[in-house]
Amino acid sequence: MGPPGAGMSRRPLLVIDGYNVIGAEPGYRSADDDLEEARARLVADAAVFAQDEWRCTVVFDGGGNPDSDGVPHHVSGVAIVFSAYGRTADDVIEALAARSRGRGEPMTVVTSDAATQSTVFGGPVMRMSAREFAASVARGASAWREHTPTSGRRGAVETRVSQDVRRRLDRMARGGT
Repeated sequence: MGPPGAGMSRRPLLVIDGYNVIGAEPGYRSADDDLEEARARLVADAAVFAQDEWRCTVVFDGGGNPDSDGVPHHVSGVAIVFSAYGRTADDVIEALAARSRGRGEPMTVVTSDAATQSTVFGGPVMRMSAREFAASVARGASAWREHTPTSGRRGAVETRVSQDVRRRLDRMARGGT
């Protein structure tokens, strides 16, 4: 997916409504509903999906946590934001969309929340459903497997996310750094 406006030097922004995608797509939920694992899997998929084509931000609701400051943290080339106390992920996503529209910068929002899609869509801001995102990730993983020699390294991307990254995501979710 190339960016609209081929002459632009900045990559388009991909913003993912984290908990919405986790809740909407069964592939992100594990049998034991391990939220830490689901976040790590989503961030790993976002990193692979975005690669060199997108600047990627995954936004999670943190507004109910008094320690959440809304400051982006970077993991595997992905900016991760837990919304600040008193704000929702939708608030953050809507602000990012308004900024992109104001600057005329292309942005795609990944969410299956109809209200958020309706609010952010317009101008250079596009939308993608959680299902479309998951299907794109699956197609990319399939293409990658077809064009990559077999190696001794096995397992899905999310199983290769280090324990340190998983712990950092969990600390961020709890409002720590």
